[in-house]
Amino acid sequence: MTLTPELQASILRYYHVEKWRVGTIARQLHVHHSTVRRVLAQAGLPPLDPVARPSQIDEYLPFIRQTLERFPTLTASRLYAMVRERGYRGGPDHFRHLIALHRPRPAAEAYLRLSTLIGEQGQIDWGHFGQLQIGRARRPLMAFVAVLAWSRQIYVRFFLDARMENFLRGHVAAFEAWQGLPRVLLYDNLRSAVLERQGDAIRFHPTLLALAAHYRFEPRPVAVARGNEKGRVERAIRYVRESFFAARQYADLDDLNTQAAQWCNGVAADRLCPSVHELRVGEAFLQEQSHLVPLPENPFPTDEMVAVTVGKTPYARFDLNDYSVPHSAVRKMLTVRATPHRVRVLDGATLLADHPRSYDRGAQIEDPAHIATLVAYKRQAGQHRATNRLMAAAPASRELLVRAAARGSNLGSLTLGLLRLLERYGATELQAAIAETLECAAPHPNAVRLALERRREARGMPPPVAVTLPAHVQEKDAVVQPHRLDSYDKLTEADDDQA
Repeated sequence: MTLTPELQASILRYYHVEKWRVGTIARQLHVHHSTVRRVLAQAGLPPLDPVARPSQIDEYLPFIRQTLERFPTLTASRLYAMVRERGYRGGPDHFRHLIALHRPRPAAEAYLRLSTLIGEQGQIDWGHFGQLQIGRARRPLMAFVAVLAWSRQIYVRFFLDARMENFLRGHVAAFEAWQGLPRVLLYDNLRSAVLERQGDAIRFHPTLLALAAHYRFEPRPVAVARGNEKGRVERAIRYVRESFFAARQYADLDDLNTQAAQWCNGVAADRLCPSVHELRVGEAFLQEQSHLVPLPENPFPTDEMVAVTVGKTPYARFDLNDYSVPHSAVRKMLTVRATPHRVRVLDGATLLADHPRSYDRGAQIEDPAHIATLVAYKRQAGQHRATNRLMAAAPASRELLVRAAARGSNLGSLTLGLLRLLERYGATELQAAIAETLECAAPHPNAVRLALERRREARGMPPPVAVTLPAHVQEKDAVVQPHRLDSYDKLTEADDDQA
């Protein structure tokens, strides 16, 4: 409602002539009571304080004020328990309201506007932008934001976490986008930057110090609880949140970062520069770029390196997903080197696998060559098991297979043929037939079969019938390795001694 001269005159007349109270005037004229008080104060009347009413807390106020002076952060619930012990009988909710009125307030602090030299300082920080669903995984969407303090040129890149590797990648990408870097970089007390702080004694993260030595800049943390010292990057994060990210549509993380790079060089660079009002940010950045520290010849390495142990299955677990490796690498300690888009598995300096990186959860990323090699190896191992079974039943088959290999015969088909003869004639007859074949014939299943038939006819036995028996029946005919029974004799001797 507009405060017109007619309304002001009505308020003054009702107050002085009709002796109405402030609440009555506000209610009848449909205005707020603060409006009525303001009109009366502008007319020269002293401020109208509310009528003081006695309260149960009055006699406890000296004790409460003294306690709050000594302990300014003491909670209202603890104060309520203390005054209850001293006789206070009021309710806790009303007590909290009264304590909020009497709690001492810190004096307002004035700040100086900080100015920096051209090319001297940059500011770095993370911004949290919600969550991103990728398959079955829900990952945090973090924005690495860097800003040049003089020109206010912004660099922003989104990652799926705020770990040290992405912290380093953000630095390297920002330096490459600017084609240089400032002499000082200002940080909040991030875990990636400051490991420990005791007053003025600061212990930086050793990886950050290695990055600073490589690019020749000075890392400098702000004072504790002094976010105003890096207000440029704080405002830049708010600007990214409101001007770029709000209602933004993107297909994936790469698409979002592509749009962010275009926005930094477009919309963000076209705004007026707060340091030099007659210039745009992009124009001020062109002036500052010549004052930046030049880049070294090689960028700082930012690959993730993780030691992993491969179990019984040929997969290396990294970042919630399994990546295939050759079957010969099982039960080994390997090294994973990962970039945002690729995952490489190494055994020392030997590259075993190279896969596209997945940010899903529980996914299996496989190289078809690894699986095909494993299948072939398993088939070959099956053949070895058949050979072992044949040699256990008929030891003479070893010499037969050796002679067949020397002649270039197919050992797989030879082993399969001998196993079929084993099932029909038994282990004893097969052993005798193979021994007879080795003395006078070539190593072939047909020669062994003829020897078995001659032995059968000599005994006057009917020809065997090929019958496929159930698995549990075949297991009964399995060859059992006999064991010595001396241990049982020792148990019997021990029982006799005890008797």
